[in-house]
Amino acid sequence: VIHDVALQNLPVVFAIDRGGLVGADGPTHHGTLDLSFLACIPNLIIMAPADEAECRQMLSTAFAQDCPAAVRYPRGKGTGTLPGSSLETLPVGRGKILRQGHTIAVLAFGSLVPAALAAGEELDATVANMRFVKPIDRELILQLAAEHSLLVSVEENVLIGGAGSEVARVLEEAGSTVSFVRIGLPDRFIDHGDQALLLAETGLDKNGILQKVHSCLKPQDK
Repeated sequence: VIHDVALQNLPVVFAIDRGGLVGADGPTHHGTLDLSFLACIPNLIIMAPADEAECRQMLSTAFAQDCPAAVRYPRGKGTGTLPGSSLETLPVGRGKILRQGHTIAVLAFGSLVPAALAAGEELDATVANMRFVKPIDRELILQLAAEHSLLVSVEENVLIGGAGSEVARVLEEAGSTVSFVRIGLPDRFIDHGDQALLLAETGLDKNGILQKVHSCLKPQDK
C-alpha cells in the first residue's frame, strides 16, 4: 500500500471487505484494525458507508479520484437500501447530519450509523454520518462541538488509532473543551460468534451506546 501506491500517489481503489466484526469467520477475519493502520498513510482517502446506496456512491467517488482511496464495508447483508444504478459521487471529506437533537452529538462511522441513529432517537441526540475517516470533516466536528455539551464517536474498529482518534485530534488542535467520549472495539482479539451478539458484547449495539453515553452525562444533562 505504501511503496507501490501511496508513495507514488497513484489512483488505486482499495475495496475493503469485512470491515468490522465478521461473526463466524472469527478473529483471523475480523476487520478491526484497518482504520488504524491506514489513517496514518499520506495521500490516502478513507471512506466508510452506512448502507448499500452509500457504498456505491463511495466506490464511485474513489474511482473518480486522482489519488489512492479506500472504501471499507462490512460482511453480510446491508440495511436493505437500494443502491440504484447511477455513478453519483460524494463531496470528499464531508459528513452529513442525519438527525438534529440537543446536548449530545453522536458522530457515527460506517456500519454503526443505524445503531447510532436508534440510540440518538432515545437520547434526542444529534446524529452525524461522518462518511470519511480521512480527510475527516473538521468543519462539521467543530460545528457540533460548538452546539453540544457532549460529543460521542462510534466506530467498528479498535479505539487505538481509529476514527475517534481523528476526531480527538481535530478537537485538540482547535483547542475545544467540549466533553468527548469514544466508543469502539477493545484492545484484544475477539472470538468468533454471531455478529449481533459480538456487537452487543463489545458495547457497539444500540444498548451499548446508550449505556456508555448515560455513564458520561453530567447530572444536569441526564
